[in-house]
Amino acid sequence: MLRKWLRGLFPRGCEIDDIVQESYVRVLRAHQTREISSPKAFLFSTARHLAIDTFRQKHHQPTNSLAVIDSDSVLDESRGTPESIIYTEESKLLHAAIESLPRRCREIFILRKIHGLSQREIAARLGISLNSVSAQMTIGLRKCMVHLAKERREAGDRHG
Repeated sequence: MLRKWLRGLFPRGCEIDDIVQESYVRVLRAHQTREISSPKAFLFSTARHLAIDTFRQKHHQPTNSLAVIDSDSVLDESRGTPESIIYTEESKLLHAAIESLPRRCREIFILRKIHGLSQREIAARLGISLNSVSAQMTIGLRKCMVHLAKERREAGDRHG
């Protein structure tokens, strides 16, 4: 199941078997030091992070897509079914909001919020000023908030 999920996220350029093996090793190590309340979610999260790191090392260019974080097919065992459904719907809304951003803005937003790069690292990687990164992040956050508010209003109109 993990292999299939990873292949769907990273169809080429990743050694899926190596990632699966390393994921299991890391989960076992973590289990030795603490209790893991949701092993399946922990395993999939670990594998996703390893795959992203592998992908990043092989492709030293920023990601313009959110495919690497689309984990809707993994059920988080720590939540009940209603909470999982709400989480999945919220994730889809956020995904759509980020995908609606202009290319450069989306690229900067993903590098900052998804990959966790600092604004300084993003500026260096993209060859732009720190002020440009900051401005694009502000624009991205505003546009995402507007998009999410609009989607929630429309959903409320459909259901109410």
